[in-house]
Amino acid sequence: MLPTDEPKLPTGDGRPHAVPHPYNGIPATSLRGARWLKSRRSNSQGNCVEIAELPGDRVAMRNSRHPEGPALIYTRPEIEALILGAKDGDFDHLIAPSDN
Repeated sequence: MLPTDEPKLPTGDGRPHAVPHPYNGIPATSLRGARWLKSRRSNSQGNCVEIAELPGDRVAMRNSRHPEGPALIYTRPEIEALILGAKDGDFDHLIAPSDN
């Protein structure tokens, strides 16, 4: 891929700029122009996972307590499987009280 063919995201002034090829562990701050979102269920202590849509049918995830830290990059089908699994209750055991 030529540098001029890299995906573009808008900057704060609305002009597009090249985004580095996203990879797992990329510093979240390198994903300039990404619009990070978190769940309305997030608490005020910042214990949240944030997600951002990226060019190229990718989605980034980061820890809101460490916004400059690493981002994990997923495909849309991977995120779809996660969200649908959560809706189906596949991960309820992670939030249910322990019987131990």
